Amino acid sequence: MRFTLSSTALNSRLQTLSKVINNKNSLPILESFLFQVHNEQLTITASDSENMMQSTLQLDNASSEGSFAIPSHTILDAVKELPEQPLTFEVNLESFEVTVEYQNGQYQFVAQNAQEYPQAKPLEGDVHAITISADVMYESISRTLFATDNNEIRPVMNGILLDMTPDYLAFVASDGHKLVRCRHYGLKSEAPISLILPKKPATLLKNSLAKEQGDVVIKFNNQSAEISYSEGVLVCRLLEGTFPNYNAAIPTVNPNELIIDRRALQSAIKRVLPFASMSSQLVRLKLDAGCLEVSSEDIDFATKAKEQIVCEYSGQPLQIGFRGDFLMEILNSLDSDEIKMQLGDPSRAGVILPGTQAEGEDLLMLIMPLLLND
Repeated sequence: MRFTLSSTALNSRLQTLSKVINNKNSLPILESFLFQVHNEQLTITASDSENMMQSTLQLDNASSEGSFAIPSHTILDAVKELPEQPLTFEVNLESFEVTVEYQNGQYQFVAQNAQEYPQAKPLEGDVHAITISADVMYESISRTLFATDNNEIRPVMNGILLDMTPDYLAFVASDGHKLVRCRHYGLKSEAPISLILPKKPATLLKNSLAKEQGDVVIKFNNQSAEISYSEGVLVCRLLEGTFPNYNAAIPTVNPNELIIDRRALQSAIKRVLPFASMSSQLVRLKLDAGCLEVSSEDIDFATKAKEQIVCEYSGQPLQIGFRGDFLMEILNSLDSDEIKMQLGDPSRAGVILPGTQAEGEDLLMLIMPLLLND
C-alpha cells in the first residue's frame, strides 16, 4: 500500500491526537496511532480506552486501502522537524514494514497489526442529540474549563455540565469556590436533557475546535458521547451522577454594584498578590463611591501592599475578601473591556458579569468570599 500526504497537515493532526494517549496504558497497542486508508482518505485514531479521538485527512493519492498501527513516539519524532513537503508512505500489510519517503531522505520502521486496536462501541439505548456551532462550543468550553474541580470525592464536579432546557442550553462548571454559567438562548430542547463532559475530553475538544468552522453534533446516552465535527470525531465516557443545583448557589439580589475596567483590576491584583499570605492568597477589596482599594497582607512575613483604582460604585461602603488567584482566573476568562461585580455582604458570594452580554447569551461567574479578620 502506498499513499502521499502533506507533512504539515499530518504533524498538526498528530500533535492534537497525541494528547489523548496516556503515559501508561492498559493495552500496549494504545501507545500507537491507528492509521486507516479508505476512499483516498487517511483516518488517524488515538485512544486511552475511555476516550477515542479520530481525525480524517484527504490524501494526495493512494494505491490501495488498509490499516496499521504506528508507535506514537516514532511517528511524532519522524514528522515534527520536517518542513512542509509531500510525505509518501509505503506499507507492507503482511510484514508491517513502513518506509516514509521525503524530499531528501527516508525513514524505515515496523508498524503493528491494526486488528489488535480496540474499536469504539456504537451508542445504544436512549440516544439524544445536540447540535452546536463550533465557535460557540469552543468559547463555552474555554470559559468554563478553569472552574472544574479535581476532587475524587465529588466526581460529577470534575467536568462541564451541558444542561439543555426548553429555554436555553447552559454550560456550567464549579469547584465549590468558583462557578461559571454560560447560557445560550438560541439552543433549546422541548424536554430537559443534560450530560457531564469530563475534563480531559473537554480539553481535547477545546484544542481541536480553536480554528474549526461549521457545527458540532453531540450524540449521547447515559454513559457515553460521540462528538462529531468537520475534521474528526471524539468518543468519550461521560461522568455519571447528578450535578448539584447550581442555580441555588447564585445570589438573587446583590445590591452593591461595581463597574470597573477589567484590565486595570487585573493589573492591580497582579501587583498586590505577591504580598498576600501564601496559604490564603487573600486579596481585600475596599469599596466606596468612585474608588476601589485593592490590598493584601502577610502578617507572618510583615509584607503588605495596596492600590487604588477609579471605578463606578453604587452601594454601601463595603470590604470583602477573595482568593486573588481565583479572581484572576475569572478575569482572565472574560474578554470584555469592562466588568460588573454584584456584591452583597462580606459573607455572600460575589457575581461577576461582562460589561455587555453577547447577543443571545447570558454569562455569569461567581466567586465565594474569604473571611476577613479585622
